[in-house]
Amino acid sequence: MIAICSAMGWAGDSVLVRFGLRQSNIFAAMLVSYSVSITCMWSYLIATTSLEFLKSPAMVYYVISGCMQPLFARALFYEGITRIGVARAGPLRGSEPLFAAAIAVLVFHERPGWLVFFGTLLIVASLWLISGKQEGQRRWRVTDALLPISAGFISAVSQSLRKQALKIISDPFVAVAVVTTVSLILLLVFAFSTKRGALFRIAPRSLLFFFCAASLATLAQVANFVALGHGALSVIIPLVNTTPLFAVLFSAVFLRNIETVNRRIVLGAITMVAGVLLITIR
Repeated sequence: MIAICSAMGWAGDSVLVRFGLRQSNIFAAMLVSYSVSITCMWSYLIATTSLEFLKSPAMVYYVISGCMQPLFARALFYEGITRIGVARAGPLRGSEPLFAAAIAVLVFHERPGWLVFFGTLLIVASLWLISGKQEGQRRWRVTDALLPISAGFISAVSQSLRKQALKIISDPFVAVAVVTTVSLILLLVFAFSTKRGALFRIAPRSLLFFFCAASLATLAQVANFVALGHGALSVIIPLVNTTPLFAVLFSAVFLRNIETVNRRIVLGAITMVAGVLLITIR
């Protein structure tokens, strides 16, 4: 349930960011998101815990994880969108649960039952149904498709590293604080080294949406780490990746003038629910 709550949080974050992006850009949204998360997490940690955890070996895992996701994975995904379009890149990015299941078996020697494997496949199939749509024929190379697939793989590896770190330091607030700090530093270095600092300007109307989205994203990330710390990787990752289901539901309610919910999307949502049920009743 915690993993599903995390998925709902990320879906709500997407809807709020969508509203804010009408007068701003994704760089501004990321800056607000990371800043709110860092402020909340570090304030809590400084007030309630010793900072001795900074000397822990878990920091290595968190720093590497923060370098990989969200920034690196997101960059590959966006480049994939540019080359092959959202209709193809979106479903391919949803291959993360398969990589997570493979890592769980090969690296962590987890032994999920056949229900978990079948549920994972259903979730991936639902992502194709929800995200895919008919487009005009367009020339693209197979290597272009590797970009969003690589994003899914990197995300799965990042989650695996986080799970290892949680075995050393089980506090999810430490995890969120460190990973988000690394992501913010990389974002700032990238923006100013490429002379894109002006993109951080935020329209006043967008600030409220971004702030609410950032607060929701922070809670979702904490829930993600809590779930990773208490559940098997092959189970948690597919559940966290039910975000598209809730995004569809929230879009139908809050973005009805922008988003269209058709039969294919409904079928995808039903398929995803079936996958979640198979995993949770394993």
